[in-house]
Amino acid sequence: MRNLAEVEVFRSQPVRRFTWRTGQWHRPGLEYLVSTDRHHGFESFEEELLLLVADFAANLVEALAQPFRLDFLTTDGLVKHTPDYLLLTASGPWLVDVRPAGRIRREDEVKFAASAEAALAAGWNYSVVSGWREHIVRLVDSLSAGRRDLTDQLGLQEQLLRAAASGPVPFGELVERCSCPVIARAHALHLLWHRRLGVDMSAPLADSSLVRLAAGDRRCGGER
Repeated sequence: MRNLAEVEVFRSQPVRRFTWRTGQWHRPGLEYLVSTDRHHGFESFEEELLLLVADFAANLVEALAQPFRLDFLTTDGLVKHTPDYLLLTASGPWLVDVRPAGRIRREDEVKFAASAEAALAAGWNYSVVSGWREHIVRLVDSLSAGRRDLTDQLGLQEQLLRAAASGPVPFGELVERCSCPVIARAHALHLLWHRRLGVDMSAPLADSSLVRLAAGDRRCGGER
């Protein structure tokens, strides 16, 4: 375990293959991440949400699915467990298991404890993702609509940034200050996803949500 941090994780392959077939209970697929500009495999809707949130919030560098398998002994004998993801972030590696809270059994808790010990030995962070607040899922999903590169021929992004520079502005008012409000909405989502604008995430995104200029992006004046 102490040598785990020395492994070349970028060369790792998933322990199991992601398979698709009719009649299976789980829903695997591929999720595109802006952070890596690649698709990454997932085996459930919960894992897909983890990848989406990590792409938005984790300052992600790489996402490795099923990075290794743990074999360990318990009072019940030999147990095997494969953590779901190793997320490489700007603040360090983060080992993650994904399991809805209502489906965590006693034997799962033992496996998660082993994963936590492995992460501790390697100097990594570790988390069990057991669910999300419903409005967070809707909010991040809404912002993800604007995560890809956008052509800004009308200069709407600069208009949005200048409008937000005067202080927190309701989202609906912010886009109305632009020369083409309908298209400005898409660009506002793009700037929110890429953290050039910020919004309070304690409630769902609405026209009344206060939007502010991101820290470090200082501009003088505002367009009205």
